[in-house]
Amino acid sequence: MDAKQNPKAPLELWTRTTPGGPGEQGTLKLAAAFEKATGFKVKVTAIFDDFETKLQQRAAQKNLPDIVLNDVTQLGAMHSQGLLREIDLDKIKNSEQVVGQGLDSGKSVDGKQFGLPYSAQASALLIRKDWREKLKLEAPKSWDDFAAMAEAFTTKDPDGDGKNNTYGLAAPLSTKRGYASWYFSNFLWAAGGDFITGAGDGKYKPAMTTRESVRAVQWFRDLGCKNKVIQPGAVTMETPPTNETFEAGRTGMFVVGPYLLPRFDETLGKDKYEVVPMPKGPKDATVLAEGGSVYLMAGSENMAGQDAFADFALSAEGQKTGMEGETGFTVQLPVNKTVDISQVRPDPRWKTYAEIYQSSGRYAPSIPNWTPVRQTTADAVNALMADCDLDTGTKLKELDKQLADILKEQGIAAS
Repeated sequence: MDAKQNPKAPLELWTRTTPGGPGEQGTLKLAAAFEKATGFKVKVTAIFDDFETKLQQRAAQKNLPDIVLNDVTQLGAMHSQGLLREIDLDKIKNSEQVVGQGLDSGKSVDGKQFGLPYSAQASALLIRKDWREKLKLEAPKSWDDFAAMAEAFTTKDPDGDGKNNTYGLAAPLSTKRGYASWYFSNFLWAAGGDFITGAGDGKYKPAMTTRESVRAVQWFRDLGCKNKVIQPGAVTMETPPTNETFEAGRTGMFVVGPYLLPRFDETLGKDKYEVVPMPKGPKDATVLAEGGSVYLMAGSENMAGQDAFADFALSAEGQKTGMEGETGFTVQLPVNKTVDISQVRPDPRWKTYAEIYQSSGRYAPSIPNWTPVRQTTADAVNALMADCDLDTGTKLKELDKQLADILKEQGIAAS
């Protein structure tokens, strides 16, 4: 049952970011612009550690914050716990300007809207431009080109120090938080493969033993096991140590989102690397899209204020405000089709990322809980990369059985 409404009640907003960090600063700036534009008051709280636990505690007290800014992949879990209220898009006028796949990312399995994206990101290929030019190579246009560049960066001494100490590809392939699956999705989807695939009526079936998925796994596995072009120790690395391999000149290619540009510009130098779209795989150039969503929490006494904030966050003004600043920004790539990122950030590399997101970005499906799918697939990909003697087909059959159990448990398995 809805709480008694008070449109003058201040809105409590939680953002999943480090207190005192640039994410909090960006959210405070967005909240201030919203207050100025609408008159609604907002209190911002930044929480990073134990965010989900603290949210559960507030749910138990029947006193949820009004608005939560959280990862798009958290929709299924938050919705299945009854923490969210359905969003009426008729009350969010700016939703009409949101990129299609962005709007779809906020839909639950039953097709109802429970989240709205306010920031997006997608993967592009970072290349050591100085290495590429030294070896007289073109940016890769196909997987064959990609593999050839990775091999050249590993074997042809691109940094010219006379030592055999460089590798083609930086890859975070740890099982922690499902990194191996997160990274591999950029290759799996471009091959036409999938972790799980829709079977109609909100049901899914495992898809890691399809011809396309097996091909993608084998090709990616060959990069590490056969060609040895991935940095040593990748199977134990999350993103922080992987980032370091790229900026320290040990790896020459890295598939990653735009959030590392400010860091690499400072540590490596803007002139040393370039941003290009991922080469086309056997099917296309689909890459992982992610981002943050606005969630309107259940039980709010100011639903009008909740709607107004969501509407502002999606508006051209809200998106531009969220993109301003060198580091303290809440919007990576705009989700509003009317916003040209180059007007706010003239650096053409950001435009490259924005174009990739709009043309090739794909979100993970909004199932009740994506985390176990990501974790289980990460465990399998990691095992195959760590032990080159494992049989690919056998391992992927085991994985499909595990995925079938997860889908069944969540009530979305195709019969």
